[in-house]
Amino acid sequence: MDRSQKADSVAYLNGVFSEAGAVIITRNLGLTVAQTTVLRNKIREVGATYKVAKNSLAKLAVAGTDYEGLGDFFTGPTAIAASVDPVAAAKAIVEFAKTTDKIEIVGGSMGTQVLNADGVKALASMPSLDELRGTLIGLIQAPATKLAQLATAPAAKLARVFSAYAEKEAA
Repeated sequence: MDRSQKADSVAYLNGVFSEAGAVIITRNLGLTVAQTTVLRNKIREVGATYKVAKNSLAKLAVAGTDYEGLGDFFTGPTAIAASVDPVAAAKAIVEFAKTTDKIEIVGGSMGTQVLNADGVKALASMPSLDELRGTLIGLIQAPATKLAQLATAPAAKLARVFSAYAEKEAA
């Protein structure tokens, strides 16, 4: 890499760190090309990015961002997964790590909060932003459904009472 390519790489990574809701650092322990392709596709599906970067350039890129605490994690063959949704990248990485032992979760960060590997796994167990939105919409709609049921219930009860009296008098 020449100097201008390095500057472009640092600028790109800095942009990734500036926009990300969460960043996960992994260590490649001999992933094949096919496995890496599967991982990249899974990460892309959830709207995240996965980039293998030179450690010295990644350390330069995190300087001045909320993710400065990640600088110590950039040792060995590392890769960076980032997403705007704080849970998406963590879920994809943890799910993939369950299928192979050739990737190690080193740590991560949500803003200024630095996470170790167990913290990333805990983050992955949380519901994603879309799941939370669905739950919230369900909670908002539930009272309206209950009100509609309550509004029709008294009339139905009255009809059953009148029907019971009619049957009683007929007998």
